[in-house]
Amino acid sequence: MQLNIQNLISDEQCYKTVRELRWSDGKITCPHCNSLTITRKGKDDRNFNKQRYECKACGKRFDDLTNTPFSSHHKPLKIWILFLYFMGLNLSTSQIAKELDLNKDDAHEMDKQLRDGIVKKNRILS
Repeated sequence: MQLNIQNLISDEQCYKTVRELRWSDGKITCPHCNSLTITRKGKDDRNFNKQRYECKACGKRFDDLTNTPFSSHHKPLKIWILFLYFMGLNLSTSQIAKELDLNKDDAHEMDKQLRDGIVKKNRILS
């Protein structure tokens, strides 16, 4: 029996964790205007683990991943989370691509987007 790390985590748990990290106080905030007057608008049509929301203040819609390095991508969230995990282990992008069965070009793009997102967040927090 061969162990595949992708089978050890689920997209459901990844989305739950993203929500807990993003809104650690439990108060969902609009990423566009920072309002707390949010309405849940069901689940995403393609991914039932992703919650959709609408801001009552500005009227804009968003989801769990809006304005994060994970948004608007075709790879499942658990692949992004595993990619981050492997980055933390200091694996090369080529090694990560092999572990996650990714095209090397896709892996390099994911690496760039994650690093850019981390740098952007650090600038906001400083």
